[in-house]
Amino acid sequence: MDMGIKGKTALVTGSTKGIGKAIAVAFAKEGANVLINGRNEQEVQQVVTELNQQYPSATAQAATGDIVNPAHREKLFSQFPKVDILINNMGIFQPMAYEEIDDATWETFFRTNVLAANALVKFYLPTMLEENSGRVLFIASEEAIMPSGEMPQYSMTKTMQLSLAKSLSKLTKGTLVTVNTIMPGSTMTEGVRDMIEKMYPDPALSLEKKEKLFMHNNRPLSQIQRLIDPAEIGRLAVFVSSPYASAFSGAAIRMDGGMVPTIF
Repeated sequence: MDMGIKGKTALVTGSTKGIGKAIAVAFAKEGANVLINGRNEQEVQQVVTELNQQYPSATAQAATGDIVNPAHREKLFSQFPKVDILINNMGIFQPMAYEEIDDATWETFFRTNVLAANALVKFYLPTMLEENSGRVLFIASEEAIMPSGEMPQYSMTKTMQLSLAKSLSKLTKGTLVTVNTIMPGSTMTEGVRDMIEKMYPDPALSLEKKEKLFMHNNRPLSQIQRLIDPAEIGRLAVFVSSPYASAFSGAAIRMDGGMVPTIF
C-alpha cells in the first residue's frame, strides 16, 4: 500500500540501530528522503549506504551528530533547515535500582530523552505550522504509563514525553500538522538483547529461551509473550506519519503486545 509519503523528508533520530533503524527502513521502503542520525559517523554512513542500495526509489542522507549537544543540533539545523516528518526516537535506558540513581543520572536522562527531542520540535514545528503540513512523532514506551520499577529514571522521561507531545499537539489546532506518540512494549533491539543476556548469563541457554524466560518472569502481563520486532514499530510509525493518519492528534498509541492491563 502506498502510504503517500514518497519524496517527503523524514528525520529519524537515533536511527543507526534498533527501533530507529527499523523506522528509517520503513520510510525508505516508501520512497521517502530519510535523514539518518547517530553520533558515530561510520555507523551513520553504513546505514545510509545500505538504504540507498536496497531502496533506490528513496534517498538516505547522513545527519550525523549528538542531538543532546547544542552545537551539534545547530549544525543539523543548518544542514537540514526543514523536514516534513520528525521522529523523536533517540533515547537511553538502563535498569537501575532507585537508591543507586544520583542527581547527575536523573539529569542525564532528562536532557537526553526529553530536552533534546524538545529542541528539535522547537526548531522544526514553526515551519510545519507555517506551511500547514507536517508530522511530529515521539517514540515513548509502555513504561510511560506502567512503570516496571526496573528503571525509574527512564520511566519518568517517557511519561514526560507523553505530556510534552500532548501539549505540543494543542499548538496544531486547526492545521494539517499532527503531534503524536507511539508507546512500544519490550522490543528486540540490540540494547534489550544485551540486557537479557546479562540477566540470563547461562551460555547453555539459547537467545530464544532467554527471551521466553524474560517475558515469563519480567513481562508476565504481555499477551503475545514475545518481544516485539522493531519492523512492526517501523510500519506503525510510517502509518501515523502518513496522510491516512490525519485524524490522530495528541494521541498516545499503544503497541505493547497487550502488556498494559487497562482499557485506557
